[in-house]
Amino acid sequence: MTLRKFAGLGALLSLVTPGLAMAEEVATLNSGDTAWMLTSTALVLFMTIPGLALFYGGMVRSKNILSVMMQCFAITGLMSILWFVYGYSLAFDTTGMEQGVVNFNSFVGSLNNAFLSNLTKDSLVGAFPESVFVTFQMTFAIITPALIVGAFAERMKFSAMLVFMALWFTIVYAPMAHMVWGGDGALLWDEGVIDFAGGTVVHINAGIAGLVACLVLGKRKGYPTTPMAPHNLGYTLMGAAMLWVGWFGFNAGSAAAADDTAGMAMLVTQIATAAAALSWMFAEWITHGKPSALGIASGVVAGLVAITPAAGAVGPVGALVIGIAAGVICYFCATSLKRKLGYDDSLDVFGVHCIGGIVGAILVGAFGAPALGGFGEIESIASQLWIQTESVLFTIVYTTILTYIILKVVDLVIGLRVSEEEETVGLDLAQHNERGYNL
Repeated sequence: MTLRKFAGLGALLSLVTPGLAMAEEVATLNSGDTAWMLTSTALVLFMTIPGLALFYGGMVRSKNILSVMMQCFAITGLMSILWFVYGYSLAFDTTGMEQGVVNFNSFVGSLNNAFLSNLTKDSLVGAFPESVFVTFQMTFAIITPALIVGAFAERMKFSAMLVFMALWFTIVYAPMAHMVWGGDGALLWDEGVIDFAGGTVVHINAGIAGLVACLVLGKRKGYPTTPMAPHNLGYTLMGAAMLWVGWFGFNAGSAAAADDTAGMAMLVTQIATAAAALSWMFAEWITHGKPSALGIASGVVAGLVAITPAAGAVGPVGALVIGIAAGVICYFCATSLKRKLGYDDSLDVFGVHCIGGIVGAILVGAFGAPALGGFGEIESIASQLWIQTESVLFTIVYTTILTYIILKVVDLVIGLRVSEEEETVGLDLAQHNERGYNL
């Protein structure tokens, strides 16, 4: 068995599955693991609000800062409730699943745990309360759709955004989380895919959805001839710093324990992020003559994204290579490729999150092997690379098709895009009747 998000996640989840009383008797609460998971949960929530809200808010034009931050806050509230009502059940319920058997529950869980109906104060996942596991996973369900906001920033109606996100969470995110992390019987889990903390589930998923969204909505008025420079890079740098710190909860928290895996995940996260920040900076310096603050902030996020699927499997050298590769590749995809293809991904969600996620998801197939300093149980690098590539391709196809359908349905029913007049005035005033800046 290869190393995935949680070592033995299927076994951990079986501890809270009805009918396994004997397993529940041997599970005991570990206060150290519980404390770490509580801390990690808070850190991951910190990544969305205030981290992502500031990171995105600084990059848009001043007339749209409140709209972007409002979207992050509204998504946080909406996903929290949907996760409680049915999201957790769809993602992690194990009813009807059997290893090696492909059925409906290989793709998505049942509604047996809707409204957290089987959750008790004493139920455990491994050595910490299930309530903490529910909340930890809730923060992942919050940040993933929030990332998509950056791709269509400054042009989607707030009402349409809410409907789109609710449908996308239900039809795309929850099934992807189940297929990758659902344990024995889940489609991609049984294939042996390594995705420690969300390369496919979070970043490729959100990144490709962002690309589809910006293509369906079309370019912002005046793009690319009208200057659309970030209005406050100070906010963006502060947001990037918060993401960097919060990401230790994202990656090291995905060890589900205060143990050696968490320690190594923290170390490799720092190494990869630093390497990507520098490689993006130097790539920009070489090609444009000067390094920029926006560039190094983008490099930071690229490194964080790329190491996410690999954090539990690679060693320091692998992390260094992944970080360097992510910084350089994401830089060229967010600049040269974007200009060449002409799509208006406002804040480079595709170039950073999808491409960075692909870099990490594939390279873990090599650098997770012990022969290259990794800690994954990889018998054949070639085989694992193919498994990783298949998972990337599956995610791209699955998310592209369903995201496109959802967007088209929402557009048909209530319309996706604000009017040209509203776009000119800015979404802060047009959608929320407020200003995020002084005239």
